[in-house]
Amino acid sequence: MNMKTQADNIQNNNKRARHCLPWVWTLFSAFALNLFLLTPSQAHRGPIDEIDMCRIRVGTERIHLTAYTPKFSQGQGFCQYIPYVGQTDLVFDYEGQKLRDVSIEFEVTKEPEGTRIYYHDPEKIKKGTLDASIDFEKHGAGDYLVHITIVSGGEKLDSHLTLFVGTAEEKTPWSLYIFGVVIVALIVLFTILTRANKGGAAKVASEETPEE
Repeated sequence: MNMKTQADNIQNNNKRARHCLPWVWTLFSAFALNLFLLTPSQAHRGPIDEIDMCRIRVGTERIHLTAYTPKFSQGQGFCQYIPYVGQTDLVFDYEGQKLRDVSIEFEVTKEPEGTRIYYHDPEKIKKGTLDASIDFEKHGAGDYLVHITIVSGGEKLDSHLTLFVGTAEEKTPWSLYIFGVVIVALIVLFTILTRANKGGAAKVASEETPEE
């Protein structure tokens, strides 16, 4: 193979790479956009560093909440979204040791009225776990607010988490999936038409160029 042939091969490979690059970029962009659009809703999650919906920041520490509805779901646990309305066991687990040495008050209210449906007096819970049994059937489906309050020296530091009882966890609606597919299709179609127009223009230009 002579030097000219090798140079031609390199040039052809470069042309093929340049030809494929726009398509690769288009597919990558479409995939990234679709992934963004189809991500489930995070509307009720906490701050960025609290991705786990079951965790409640209490001061500098965290408490993990798990809701059990043994009558409906046996041992399956839930967090903010409790799909069944009935007897529910809320289990609060301290993730650190510091909270065991301070008095903490627990309260659950029905919103938006703010009606108290559960209350636990301020107490130092050395074992680091509190079980709260609530029959939500008496109060109905809806939004509830869990209050966890540190009581120290006459001062209170309140943290809270919203519970959605009688509703399934939010999912991405089908309309958003369809919208994502349409956007991807439009991006691909636009790329095809753009490349077709460029190819046609280049062909016309080459035909109009006079031969030397």
